[in-house]
Amino acid sequence: MEPLTATVIGYLLGSLPFAYWFGLIQRKNILELGSKNPGALNALRVLGVVPGLMVLLLDVAKGVLAVLYGEAIGGLPGALAAGAASVWGHAYSAWLGFRGGKGIAPAAGVLLAVDPRVFASAFGLWALFTLAARRPYRAAFITAGILPLIALGWSGERAFLLFGLALAAPIALRHLKDLHR
Repeated sequence: MEPLTATVIGYLLGSLPFAYWFGLIQRKNILELGSKNPGALNALRVLGVVPGLMVLLLDVAKGVLAVLYGEAIGGLPGALAAGAASVWGHAYSAWLGFRGGKGIAPAAGVLLAVDPRVFASAFGLWALFTLAARRPYRAAFITAGILPLIALGWSGERAFLLFGLALAAPIALRHLKDLHR
C-alpha cells in the first residue's frame, strides 16, 4: 500500500504547475506564449530571469520532495515510485488538463535525491549530446533513452532499470513533437 500512496503523492507533487502560476501572477498565460510549454525554460523566456529561475528551483524541489516523501513512507520502492510519478505529474498535470512541461527539472531533482551519480552521468551525457548535435531537445530524447541503462549500471538492481524506464518515458514522450520539427 505504501508504494501506491507514494505514487499518488509523487504525482500530485509533480503536477503542481509553478510556471503557469507564476504566469498568472504576471497576468500572462504561459500556455499561450513562447513555446506554450508550462516548464522552467519557457517561464524563463516569457516571464523573465527571476521567475524562470524560481520555477526551475521549485520544479527540481518537487522531484526531490517526492523521493523523500516516498522513501519516508515506503522505503526504496516508495522513493522510486514517487520520484517517477512526480515526473509523470509534471508532464501530464491534472491542473492543466493533462498538459505539462517536459519533465527535465523534476527528473533532475529525482535523480539528485535517488543517486547523484546517475544524475551526474545523465547530465554529462546530455551535455555531450547537446554539444555534438547542437539540439538540446534531441539530446534530452537520447539521454532519456539511455537513462534506464545508466540507472541499472550504477545500482546493479533490476528495480533501477524499471525506475529508469518509468522516469524516462514521460520525458521521451514530451520531446517527440520536437523531433518532428
